[in-house]
Amino acid sequence: MSLKGFHIVFIVLAALCSLGFAVWSFMAPPYVVTEPLRISGWISAVAGLSLVVYGVWFVFKKSRKIIL
Repeated sequence: MSLKGFHIVFIVLAALCSLGFAVWSFMAPPYVVTEPLRISGWISAVAGLSLVVYGVWFVFKKSRKIIL
């Protein structure tokens, strides 16, 4: 696997983990999730969406210019 392919896979996995934690922190019962975890969920949601935007940008703009 090339470095470019590994980068794309890594960004996808990082986005899935980040968004998965955000969904869990929003859907879990209130007695399980405390307020700091809920704030971490919001931060994780922003990070996950940022990773999705970066991944799309990388695939469509930057990926074509990188030749390995």
